[in-house]
This record gives sequence, structure tokens and C-alpha cells, in this order.
Amino acid sequence: MRKNIIIGIGNILFHDDGVGVYAALYLEKNFIFDPVLEIIDGGTMGMGLLEYISEYDNIFLIDSISIDDTIGSIYTLPSDELLELDGFKNSAHEVEVVDMIRTASLLDKRADITLFGMVPKDIDRVDIGLSDDIKNNFAILINTVIDSIQNLDIKVTRKNNFLLEDIIKEKKC
Repeated sequence: MRKNIIIGIGNILFHDDGVGVYAALYLEKNFIFDPVLEIIDGGTMGMGLLEYISEYDNIFLIDSISIDDTIGSIYTLPSDELLELDGFKNSAHEVEVVDMIRTASLLDKRADITLFGMVPKDIDRVDIGLSDDIKNNFAILINTVIDSIQNLDIKVTRKNNFLLEDIIKEKKC
């Protein structure tokens, strides 16, 4: 059986930079995955995520992605395409994630890594929460991730109806 994991990446202290963390928590609280799919808050671990590369078959990273595009745009990027992008690394954890993927390419066994990225509005302001533009496209991000999970023959069933605002409020406490 293949091992799969979702890792939410970002820093919730810097507004939209936390979208990956919120998305991972939202998926964990609202859905059941069969076979089981592990979900973790990777925060700003960067290179600390390297240990997962050889342990899992598929890794889904969810993060903000600093690309010059419309705020709230969603990208699904295999790791090879992510490494080819220039000029998007505007936060320390974005740089570390790319470095981690580059290092992982040297390993004998490496997971298939896919990044689900959303273009943020504001990753500089210290404020826990998300901008309205990100909130408005959050459901699209979640559905994009779920579609990819289901493509791996993983059954996804809704178990709860926690709202995004509930997840953000929980992180503020």
C-alpha cells in the first residue's frame, strides 16, 4: 500500500502566508480518507521536511506561492516544474522548500511531490487570518487538492462541516 501525506506549509503569523496550514487543518477536520492519508502542519520547517521524502510515496504540499499573477490564483505544480520557476521565492520557507526538494532529488527513494500553491495578497503584515481574496478561493484550493487525492484511488468522505473561519479562530487561540 502506498503511503501518502498532506503537508500544510506557511507561517500563520504573516496573514496569507498561512493558507497552507489552514488548508491542511481544514482537510483534517472535515474529511476522512480511505486508505488513511496523514496530514501535518509543516509550518516553516523547510529542510526539516526532508525526512518525509523517503518515507512517503506521495507528498502534497499546500502553501502560498509568490508568483506574479492574480491574487487567489491556484497552481498545481509537480516538484520538477516548481524547481524551474524563478522569482517566486519571497519568503524564507519558500526558499527552504525548494532547497529541500533539490536535496531530495539526490536520494535513492524519493516521494512524488506536488505543490498546491495559492497566490497571496499579503505575506508581510503580521496578522493571523487570511485576506478576503484568499478566503473567496479557499474552497477551490480544497477541491483541487481533493481531486488529486481521489486520482490516487483514495476515497474522500466528508465527516464534519467546520468553516474556514472556525479553523482560523482556533489558530488565534
